[in-house]
Amino acid sequence: MGASIGGGGGWDSQDKEFHPVAEINVTPLVDVMLVLLIVFMIAAPLMTVGVPLQLPKSAAAKVAEPKEPVVVSIDKDGKVFLADEELKDDAIVARLSALAAEDADQVVLVRGDKEIQYGRLMEIMGQVSQAGFLKVSLIAEMAPGGPARPPNTEAAPSPAAPAAPAIPVTPAP
Repeated sequence: MGASIGGGGGWDSQDKEFHPVAEINVTPLVDVMLVLLIVFMIAAPLMTVGVPLQLPKSAAAKVAEPKEPVVVSIDKDGKVFLADEELKDDAIVARLSALAAEDADQVVLVRGDKEIQYGRLMEIMGQVSQAGFLKVSLIAEMAPGGPARPPNTEAAPSPAAPAAPAIPVTPAP
């Protein structure tokens, strides 16, 4: 409990009267807050555990973490970049072949500036396929209004057609 010494209130020996103490005693508040802090520190990890299970043993191989995709970019001048590294036209297939030798199932994302010629984009995609990659996708930005609507506005839009940022392309034989 808090106490006051002097003329701040309480029992005054001269007046023989009791005067209330006008100070807030924060000690009980601090005690309660510390107890709540300890309770929440103990209870929080217990709430995230979930259902206790005894999982079976398995000899199956661990699932590999998904790898970062290989990103090939073509700027508006037609220059080709692998991540941030500029590639000369004669070194594109060699550099991509070295990457494909490590993992041919790795995804290659091809990004092209909207100013480039369609033929240049197809040429680079052909070189990516020639290097040995099996999964090639084109990257585009989403239109401001979301996915494009079909020309016939009377037909209901298909709920099974989600808007995807990449367009998968299968290599030509």
